[in-house]
Amino acid sequence: MMKIKDREKCFLAGICYMGPVTVSRLYSFFGDFEHIYSADKGKLGRVMSVGLCERFINHRDKYNPDTYCEYVEGLDIGFAGIDEDEYPEKLKNINGAPIGIFYKGKLPERKELHVAVIGARECSEYGKYIATELGESLARNGIPVISGMARGVDGISQRGALSAGGSSYGILGSGVDVCYPACNRELYEELTKKGGVLSDFPPGTEPLSKHFPQRNRIVSGLSDAVVVIEARQKSGTLITVDMALEQGRDVYVVPGRITDRLSDGCNRLLSQGASVFLSPDEFIKELLEKKLKELSCEKGKRVKRGYEKNKRLPTELKAVYKALDFNPKSIDEIKRDSGEEGEMSVIMSKLMELCIQGFAVQLTQDKFSRKM
Repeated sequence: MMKIKDREKCFLAGICYMGPVTVSRLYSFFGDFEHIYSADKGKLGRVMSVGLCERFINHRDKYNPDTYCEYVEGLDIGFAGIDEDEYPEKLKNINGAPIGIFYKGKLPERKELHVAVIGARECSEYGKYIATELGESLARNGIPVISGMARGVDGISQRGALSAGGSSYGILGSGVDVCYPACNRELYEELTKKGGVLSDFPPGTEPLSKHFPQRNRIVSGLSDAVVVIEARQKSGTLITVDMALEQGRDVYVVPGRITDRLSDGCNRLLSQGASVFLSPDEFIKELLEKKLKELSCEKGKRVKRGYEKNKRLPTELKAVYKALDFNPKSIDEIKRDSGEEGEMSVIMSKLMELCIQGFAVQLTQDKFSRKM
């Protein structure tokens, strides 16, 4: 049975539509989880809408953090809060990052490359062939496929990856205990063994159409690049493309015949400047070369930034800065690792000064990390 560590975030994520903006407002207004949990309807109404207020109170009447987490654990579902090391690093930097992710199986590895493969549900034989070939090629190169487990291109590319001995992750517009579409039950079961199924919707959430745009931001957010295989002029696939571009992801498009309506969306994207997908081998070669160049460039920048920071870091802040890491730490942990003997308010003051001067970043009410 999976053990949930961040029980407060899991409890909050268990309320439908309790998004990151609302959670941030709650912590800003109440200061900590205990005050959020015990607040009356009047105070909650100053932060949330009436409908969300009622959902919160109903959820609170039914569960407390421990009983809710026990319920989730009993379904063999894991949960990673945004402050935890297990939480996918790529997701932390997207607009509207989920406060936590529910999953069956496992979560994507932090340092792996991931490619999203998306496209038409009613795809052609050409689309099926490309999706299968790409999934298999990515698997042979150790690159997991991210997709929505939908009929058509999504599921076909994921099956291709799994059949070639690779891994894949299905992002659902429902709870991870709800297999949708039902015709992909076999794929769903295989994903939980050779990858994972993920969602920011709580267990039991039905796959409503309004959930899928929210799901799509996670598909692109988890990926280093997005490949589009067949899409009509008006297609849900294009919503994912828009989100990928907003998130700074590379978008590659498989060209199609101008007489084929399944290629209208793809050819339009190409006319707007999307990268052309010529073959799996060419794509993977270009992706690996680009990521290698980015890693080399980022390493050089980190060395330079580290030198500049150490050069001008005020003496009285050095101990606290040295205690920081690129992984978030609580104020208690920072105080302990810094060896500072002052009051907690003094440590907090130094942390805020480090944030102001660009050496640190405050991630939550109680968590800080070095600035990248």
